[in-house]
Amino acid sequence: MHLELTDDQEFFRDTTHRFVATETPITTVRALHGDDVGFDRAIWRHAGELGWTSLLVSEEHGGGSLSGNPLADAVIVAEELGRGVAPGPFLPVNVVAWALSHAGGAQADVLATLVSGESVATWALAEPGSTWSPAHLTTTATADGDRIVVNGTKAYVEAAVAADHLLVTARTGDGLTQVLVPRSNDGVVVEPSQSIDLGRRFATVRLSEVRLPLSAVVGEVGGAADAVERQLEIAVALQCADIVGGLDRVFQFTLEYMNDRYAFGRPIASYQALKHRVADLLLHLEAAKGCVDAAVAAFDAGRDDAALEASVCKAYVADKAMHIIQECMQFHGGISVTWEHDLHLYLRRASVHRALYGSPEQHRDRICTLLGF
Repeated sequence: MHLELTDDQEFFRDTTHRFVATETPITTVRALHGDDVGFDRAIWRHAGELGWTSLLVSEEHGGGSLSGNPLADAVIVAEELGRGVAPGPFLPVNVVAWALSHAGGAQADVLATLVSGESVATWALAEPGSTWSPAHLTTTATADGDRIVVNGTKAYVEAAVAADHLLVTARTGDGLTQVLVPRSNDGVVVEPSQSIDLGRRFATVRLSEVRLPLSAVVGEVGGAADAVERQLEIAVALQCADIVGGLDRVFQFTLEYMNDRYAFGRPIASYQALKHRVADLLLHLEAAKGCVDAAVAAFDAGRDDAALEASVCKAYVADKAMHIIQECMQFHGGISVTWEHDLHLYLRRASVHRALYGSPEQHRDRICTLLGF
């Protein structure tokens, strides 16, 4: 994705590419179709050993980035995962790991297990019918003496069935509070839901009078708004990098097919009308890569426009992804809509990404709000 990578980043990308190709090939993704968890915990622990879970964690908490730009390093992994439509809770685990590290490491024991790959955590942000905006949250976190009490329902929670901990974003008065809730805690009910993405699982989480010590609060009670915004920026960047990795792979094998497929005695890639369409798709793809790079650079630099860049990125990348993949399906013809062909795996993932953490339409509205319109 990046125009220039350091030697360490190049090595990390190559290692990640080989790991995904070896441990979670497309055949494995297909085989996990009926699995309730959707990924292999042993492989995930190995991924933790490779550093996938520590890039957004500070060095004092057992993490560290390769280049000094944590999100720029993390999107390298996200892109390779998208290229292979690989399973695993990479995005939610890294969002939670960043939140715990950013809050000062009060939950250092949990953070250590996330970094090592021994445990899994996920972020419970959205609610049924939510626009993925914290302003619409109805889940509450109420301080009661030395306890925090959480009530509400969370939807579209990735890897909730496999998760050991849930980072629940809730409302406390006019502010936001984040609570690290053990999935096994009394009052927590996880209801698996269906997903068209073969490599990921989602669930609805119901929290009824979940009582935890105040030490379960990540950061300060009622003071999590800034952290939630940053987490949303991380999630959008990682998912858009995943989308771009998938688009890159789809574009690559589509060109290969067009050069191998003959019509009227010549490869269909040689026809001028199709060349024009392919050139347009390449333009969209390269622009999508640039959007991800811009969002990542704004986040890593701590710029004031990081939220704007994240929304621009999601609004463009998720929208163009559907167009690019559907055009590639047209180039393949009827074979592209069969179960045996891999194209539908990428379409499924891009479709889910389009909805998660805000649709392109919702992010366009957010852009207008951020610009003061």
